[in-house]
Amino acid sequence: MPIKIPDQLPALAVLANENIFVMSENRAVNQDIRPMQVAILNLMPNKIEAEIQILRMLSNTPLQINIEFVRLNLNESKNTPKAHLDEFYCLFDDIKHKHYDGLIVTGAPLGQLNYEDVSYWDKITEVFDWAHANVTSTMYSCWAAHAALYYRYGLNRRLRDKKLSGVYQHQTLDSMEPLTRGYEEEFSVPHSRYGEIDKAIYKSVNELNVLAESDQAGVYLVATKDKKHVFVTGHPEYDASTLSDEYQRDVKAGLSSFIPENYFKCDDVNIAPKNKWRSHGCLLFSNWLNYYVYQITPYNLEN
Repeated sequence: MPIKIPDQLPALAVLANENIFVMSENRAVNQDIRPMQVAILNLMPNKIEAEIQILRMLSNTPLQINIEFVRLNLNESKNTPKAHLDEFYCLFDDIKHKHYDGLIVTGAPLGQLNYEDVSYWDKITEVFDWAHANVTSTMYSCWAAHAALYYRYGLNRRLRDKKLSGVYQHQTLDSMEPLTRGYEEEFSVPHSRYGEIDKAIYKSVNELNVLAESDQAGVYLVATKDKKHVFVTGHPEYDASTLSDEYQRDVKAGLSSFIPENYFKCDDVNIAPKNKWRSHGCLLFSNWLNYYVYQITPYNLEN
């Protein structure tokens, strides 16, 4: 079964043109199935781009999934039309009485700010507490992963002098772990961040399992032993051009001139990069939905 999204969501046409199986609301109402209820708290400035990337990852599963997009407040976005937010997003305050099978919290461009200086820190920590009590399993991406680890376990990141940007080789650490089932011995993942947490710090928390890491990029995938929380420090959902777009944006803003590592052929920014990580990304989200959500969640979410 596919993901079910609103008929007018721009991602529907984009994904259909990529031969990705999605289902409109109109078609889904005719199927007598208890679909998975998954909320996506989208913290990215360009919300439409993030929607497409995440929905692409979620599409490769036999489960039918109802998607709800969530935002923290009514603040306008410089990169997303207000009409889009009003039509397709609900406020966290309006859904926090509900229970969900899964929750995805995206990253955010806040990598160099202290957590407490983030304008919505109090609100995002309310989400973290709510998710623990009301969601079967939550996946946190990049900044959200580090923020949740800091809030729940006091694990503070170290800020790098140079932004970690590029595509890196990774290895799994537990061949019996369901979340990494089917992974190749080495797989590629893009990273784009300043923060990092040493493996020894993760290992100091008995509740956490480090599941995959990179010699260059460090710890990539961590999960709690009860499967309720998954922390992903990279961006398996990225398009082939996303790191290039970020690099060009940083150069124009005078923030960085470092070319993303292992990304452009011969480090030539004029050669279009290729996506070498999509199969891993689809498998990560599929495994999470199956083994961390579907196999655990109650049929009646109120239970």
